[in-house]
Amino acid sequence: MFNLKKQIRTLYITGVLGNLSLTGAWVVILAARGFSLVQIGFAETVFHITSLICEIPSGMLADMYGRKKMLVLGNLMAITGDIIMLLSQDYWMVLLSMPFHAMSYNFASGSGEALAYDSMKREGKHKEYEKYVSNQSIIYRIASGISTLAAGLALYIGYRRSYLISAVMGGITLCFTLTLFEIKGKEERTHTSLFKETISFFAESIKFLYYNSKAAGLMFLNSLVGAIDILLLFFLQSKLRDAGLSDWMLGPALFIMQLGGIAGAKLILKAKKAKYVNVFIVCTTGVLAGVLIEHTGIAALMVLGGFISAMADDAIEIRTNAKLNSMFPSEQRATLISISLFTFSVIMIVLSPLAGYFFSIW
Repeated sequence: MFNLKKQIRTLYITGVLGNLSLTGAWVVILAARGFSLVQIGFAETVFHITSLICEIPSGMLADMYGRKKMLVLGNLMAITGDIIMLLSQDYWMVLLSMPFHAMSYNFASGSGEALAYDSMKREGKHKEYEKYVSNQSIIYRIASGISTLAAGLALYIGYRRSYLISAVMGGITLCFTLTLFEIKGKEERTHTSLFKETISFFAESIKFLYYNSKAAGLMFLNSLVGAIDILLLFFLQSKLRDAGLSDWMLGPALFIMQLGGIAGAKLILKAKKAKYVNVFIVCTTGVLAGVLIEHTGIAALMVLGGFISAMADDAIEIRTNAKLNSMFPSEQRATLISISLFTFSVIMIVLSPLAGYFFSIW
C-alpha cells in the first residue's frame, strides 16, 4: 500500500547513503595517484560523454517501465564502477570506470525526482516539492561534505580500500531502493516495438520543448551556471593543495565549501516571492565571483569563493527545478528532467577539458 511519508523518507535515506563515500573527493584521489589535471579533466569528459549518450534514454525508460526499476539499475551501475576503480592499476581502467559512474547518475537523477514529484502529486501535495528538493540538496551537501572531509583518510588508507567501502555502501543503498513504491509515468503500454515506442516518446518530449521555449531556456541557463560551479569545486580540490593546504586540512576546507550549498538551499525557501530573473542574476554573480576569488591563490579566500559559488548554485538549481517540474506533464517527467541533465552534460563536455587547462595554468 502506498504511503507518501514512507516513500519520501526512503528517498531521503537513499539520498544520504548514495552520497556518503570515502571517494567523494575523487579528483584529489586521482591527483595523489599521479594523474595530471589534464588527464583528470579528460576522465571527466568521458564521464559526461557517457551521460550525453545515456541520459535521455534512461529518462524515457523510467517513464515507460518504472522509476524504481531505473533507480535499482543506477545502484548496480555505481557498485560496478567502484569495483572497477578499486581494481584499476592504470589510467585506462580509471577511464573504464567512468561510464559506469556516469550511468549510475543517469538512471538515478530523473527517476528519483520524477518519483518524488508524482508521489506528492498523487496525494495533492506537489506544492511541497521545492521543500523536498531543498532537503535533498542539503542531504547531498552534508553527505558530500562528510565524504570530502574524509579525503585525508581516503589518501591514508589508499584508493583500493576506499572504493571497496564505497561499493559496500552501494549495496546497502540498493536494499533501501528495493523498498520504494513504483509509480510509472506512462501507465498504458502500446504494442509497438521498443524502438518505435522510444522514438515516438522522444518526439513527444521534443515537441513539448519546442512549444515551451521558456522551459528549454531555463534548462540551458541553469545547466551553464551549475557547470561552472561544479568545475570550480572539482579543481579546487587540487588547487588548494597547490596553495599550500595539507592533505589533512583539505577535507575540512572542502566541507566548508559544501556548507555553502546548505546555506543556498535554506535561503531560497525564504525568497519565495522573489522574481526568478532577480534570483538568477544574483546567483550567477555569486558563481562567477567564486571563480574570480580562486585566482587569488590564497587558500582561505579560495575556500570562501567555493562557499559562495556552492550557495548560489544550489539556490538557483532548487528554484529552477521546482519551476520546471510545474511545467512538465507527468507521463514525460523523467524524460524531460533527463533532457535537462543532457543539456548539462553537453556543456560539461565542452567546459571540462578547457577548465582543466584553465586551472592548470592559472
